[in-house]
Amino acid sequence: MKRYLPALIAASLSLMGCADLLEPEVENLPGKEAMYKEVTFAQGFLLNGYTRLPGLSFNDVATDDAVSNDKNNAYLKIATGQWTANYNPTDQWVNSQAAIQYLNTMLAEVDKVTWATDPKAAQMFRDRIKGEAYGLRAFYMFQLLRAHGGWSNGGELLGVPILTQPQDMNSDFNQPRATFEACMKQFYSDIKQAEDLLPLDYEDVSTQAQVPTKYTGITAEEYTRVFGQYSRLRMTARIAKAIRAQAALLAASPAYKGGTTTTWTDAANYAGEVLKLMGGPSRLAANGGTWYDNRTEINGLGAGINPPEILWRGDAANSRNLEEDNYPPSLFGRGRINPTQNLVDAFPMANGYPITSSMSGYNPQAPYTGRDPRLQRYIITNGSTMGPSNSVVRTETGSGNDAVNQIETSTRTGYYLRKLLRADVNLNPIGINEQRHYTARIRYTELFLIYAEAANEAWGPDGQGSFGFSARDVIKAIRQRAGIGATNGDTYLNTIQSQADMRQLIRNERRLELCFEGFRFWDLRRWSEKLTEPANGIQITTGNYVVVPVETRAFAAHMNHGPIPYGEMLKWKALVQNKGW
Repeated sequence: MKRYLPALIAASLSLMGCADLLEPEVENLPGKEAMYKEVTFAQGFLLNGYTRLPGLSFNDVATDDAVSNDKNNAYLKIATGQWTANYNPTDQWVNSQAAIQYLNTMLAEVDKVTWATDPKAAQMFRDRIKGEAYGLRAFYMFQLLRAHGGWSNGGELLGVPILTQPQDMNSDFNQPRATFEACMKQFYSDIKQAEDLLPLDYEDVSTQAQVPTKYTGITAEEYTRVFGQYSRLRMTARIAKAIRAQAALLAASPAYKGGTTTTWTDAANYAGEVLKLMGGPSRLAANGGTWYDNRTEINGLGAGINPPEILWRGDAANSRNLEEDNYPPSLFGRGRINPTQNLVDAFPMANGYPITSSMSGYNPQAPYTGRDPRLQRYIITNGSTMGPSNSVVRTETGSGNDAVNQIETSTRTGYYLRKLLRADVNLNPIGINEQRHYTARIRYTELFLIYAEAANEAWGPDGQGSFGFSARDVIKAIRQRAGIGATNGDTYLNTIQSQADMRQLIRNERRLELCFEGFRFWDLRRWSEKLTEPANGIQITTGNYVVVPVETRAFAAHMNHGPIPYGEMLKWKALVQNKGW
């Protein structure tokens, strides 16, 4: 039989077409032109901009606020001397540039797509898609400027290459970095486009009077089809305004002074505009400080609705990842993020005075008594309770696996993370469960703190601009919500009169309110301060509390600004590296 096999194979080949058998099949991948008639495919170019939105980074580990017991933590590595242009966990070059490429393609092709058979609906869809793309493109420009903007050896503040058209194989990829100022102008232009094209929020309308005048002749039903609540969680004009305030705060800060025309007044006005829309300090969400563990509120979220504290968020979903990473080992967690003594010391006493003040009543041998209530809300200290059974966590020497450096998942500082965790998550294998979480992309508290910082720099502690509230008013509202000064009217705040003293208080409130949400790493850099502050912990033995060094910080002065990726520098001669890298 074997001698006939070659003949059988040959016959088979003659019956099958050689082209089909021996030539590769044409890949069934749609080209760009497919988007013109396939709306779902077309939207994919826009949705790519949403899927690339960054999540939690815990870059606090590279600051004086936290360390990690994970020796492979990328932020631990850069904090201790391994940050280079070739190793940069803060990099946004690839992710943001890729997002911008997809968004540019969407903007270039959006008018060719058949969004709806009805011309009026099609125009509204075009407007919305364009508005979202412009808003997202501005967001990614902000990400790029924060991560890669910096001073050149020639003394010029540079941003990134400005790309507003899709690139293809015929494009010139060897593009120089534009100035930081030029990038900010492009950013502001994109934000303005988003504001003009998008509604303030996505809401269903029921009457003709609720339809914007620019859509005269459009019925309430037609308008709702495009701009109704079905589109919630996408980019809106309100979100675009908030992103403008974030970027303006960056540009106005000391590390960028002299390289941009954006001022503190600009930043205050942009933040104030958003806050005025929501009602000012009197509308600060009462439960906003614990947004991550407001269980009834979170469990009841539906249809893209935002809690009062949240301006922009991600989808809510069941998980236990944060708790698995950060619960103490006694609660079956890995204890990854360890708050520092530096951060603990930043929390004032409940009477509002810093613990360094003679008026505070602070007792170093009872360091957690009478403190700012936020300390226990955000950090697990020795004797705190945590978890669904309110288990006591002991970190003093000899107390078990939760004590300092007992096992590889123990704390290194004497503290564990509480913020962002839901205490009703159970990791015990006998009754393990998940709970609903969401990512807060922009909180109103952040906007209030942007306003407070910028307003103080522009107009002093009590200047109100055109908004009717001052930096002092904002900080008072935040501290009152926290439970500060309930018995004395926050006399410490009332004693602050100078711009410099208010600056320090605002920066400290920002540190506390936004801890572990990815802000301090960038804040220290834009303020040009405290990059090398050592991370400290606490050693507790038989009631004695001793502050101990845990980890040093190895940042050089030029690391106020991140590098351009080393690989990009090798590829493109037109790029200029930031000074020091």
